[in-house]
Amino acid sequence: MPASKSKRPAKRTHFGSKTVGLDEKQGLVDGVFHSVARRYDLMNDLMSGGLHRAWKDALVAAVNPPRSDKPFALLDLAGGTGDVAFRVTDAGGSGTRVTVCDINAGMLAVGRERAIVNGRDSVVTFAQGNAEELTYADRSFDCVTIAFGIRNVPRIERALAEAHRVLKIGGRFLCLEFSSVDVPGFDKLYELYSFNVIPAIGRAVTGDRDAYQYLVESIRRFPKPKVFAQMIEAAGFRRVSFKPMTGGVVVLHSGWKL
Repeated sequence: MPASKSKRPAKRTHFGSKTVGLDEKQGLVDGVFHSVARRYDLMNDLMSGGLHRAWKDALVAAVNPPRSDKPFALLDLAGGTGDVAFRVTDAGGSGTRVTVCDINAGMLAVGRERAIVNGRDSVVTFAQGNAEELTYADRSFDCVTIAFGIRNVPRIERALAEAHRVLKIGGRFLCLEFSSVDVPGFDKLYELYSFNVIPAIGRAVTGDRDAYQYLVESIRRFPKPKVFAQMIEAAGFRRVSFKPMTGGVVVLHSGWKL
């Protein structure tokens, strides 16, 4: 009788303090952001003391959209509420267009509402999609950004490869993400704040402590800047670099498709 073939174990990853399947993680992450969508930007202000605005300004400055009618297409991944997209259209000229791609319908609904209220619905498009399997054609965009979202992607390598695929030759990938503090003394204070204060704020403002407990735990598990830079390079990007900000709380990663 032939020996039965053993099944390969399903790949596992972390979701907060739990170990889950890669496919299961996406649904859990989606639930987290659906829970906090309506107060997500308010929570960003409270958690960072408003610093997230300066970090996003640095991202937009790196995007550097043309201030003319020259066509410029940007894809903003995991940017459902439109915060980065609106900043880019403000910085760019009449030729700047942004496509926001997010897997979470709740976040996208918030973004679409804001675009209509602010009169940006003609220059910012919102589409539901998975960063690991983008539906856009090769070489469609001049720039791809993702702010505070890459660590929530179950298969980061796939998302980086997809970002590279949809970029035009000469296009730039920019990723703003939380990281590990590299200032002695400040690192302990930052960890104390992250694991005690942020979940408490989340419970008070959104009624969901667990969502923000997950978010701070996901920061701790995210690859160190040098390791993530190597992942960006492995996806095919060149002239890869990263810039720590606020003592390493946040890092702006960059790579070019050459």
